[in-house]
Amino acid sequence: MRLAIVADIHGNYQALQAVLADIALMGADRIFSLGDNIGYGPQPEEVVQALRDHHVFSVMGNHELGLVSRSYCNRLNATARESLALTRSLLSPVSLDWLETLPAFHLCCDARFVHGCPPHSVTVYLHAPTENRLRRLFASYPERFCFAGHTHDLGFYKQDDTAITSSEWQVEQRRLDPGTRYLFLPGSVGQPRDALNRYAKYMLWDQEAATLEVRALAYDVQKTIRLLGERGFPVTNAKRLSW
Repeated sequence: MRLAIVADIHGNYQALQAVLADIALMGADRIFSLGDNIGYGPQPEEVVQALRDHHVFSVMGNHELGLVSRSYCNRLNATARESLALTRSLLSPVSLDWLETLPAFHLCCDARFVHGCPPHSVTVYLHAPTENRLRRLFASYPERFCFAGHTHDLGFYKQDDTAITSSEWQVEQRRLDPGTRYLFLPGSVGQPRDALNRYAKYMLWDQEAATLEVRALAYDVQKTIRLLGERGFPVTNAKRLSW
């Protein structure tokens, strides 16, 4: 089975279109989203409709949580709060209901899918964790694989019989070592912060071949930037896409 893992689309429908077209070309059997499907981007309704049309299984991100929890939304920075207010106004009741009922995590194929940090945090970041913290994290869930978003970064951590190691990930395919446990950060579809390029990124996991590949797709960035301006989103949101 081939699984596509997307994360942090953030209402960037142009980026999502490119990714979904590539996923179809690569013949993925299922698609999982690690949340933050909305927030920051100008086309949240189009994103949600596309995810539902493609039967994407998604967990909740902290921006979806911001739609559900007023107290959590109030803790976000001003740009995120303003973006979520605009996002809510652009979403249909059906899409809002879909987003607000997403689970905190999902289990499938000996893998755990979560937005923030395993085992089930929607809000905690995995920025440069220490080895001790990684040991505690790996001990907190039984699955061999875990995929987490939220950082918008690319990388992975692995645990074998002797050590826990970490590495950045380029746009490439890697073979997975038998008997090794992995924690993957698949980057971002709609707002990458991996310092490689601004392309939309996702991971393709071929279970039979025991490989995992980072895919990076060009898309119409300028259209997303134009729509951000037309729909009144904070200028910062566009600047993040234009580096």
